[in-house]
Amino acid sequence: MPINNTVSSDGKVVTLHISGRFDFAMHQEFMQAYKAYERGSKEFVVDLGKAEYMDSSALGMLLQLRDYGAKSGSVELRNSNDSIREILRIANFDKLFKVS
Repeated sequence: MPINNTVSSDGKVVTLHISGRFDFAMHQEFMQAYKAYERGSKEFVVDLGKAEYMDSSALGMLLQLRDYGAKSGSVELRNSNDSIREILRIANFDKLFKVS
């Protein structure tokens, strides 16, 4: 399964761990992973440490997640490789998300 999730010990933050290709084929699974939690009830972290590739549909999925979380704009993107980080920078996602 390309998406696994973990919840922080205090229950406030959900981390979605992405592996493989983050593209349209993952759309349904990605949506199910975050919609398992009530809208506005959690903050989200997307761990891209095992993601090999990201396309424009993945950018759209991240925007949807941003609107779903506890605070608009509270999604953090972590552990991206250089090529994914460059995609995020070109799309100005470093201004919409915390990228670390």
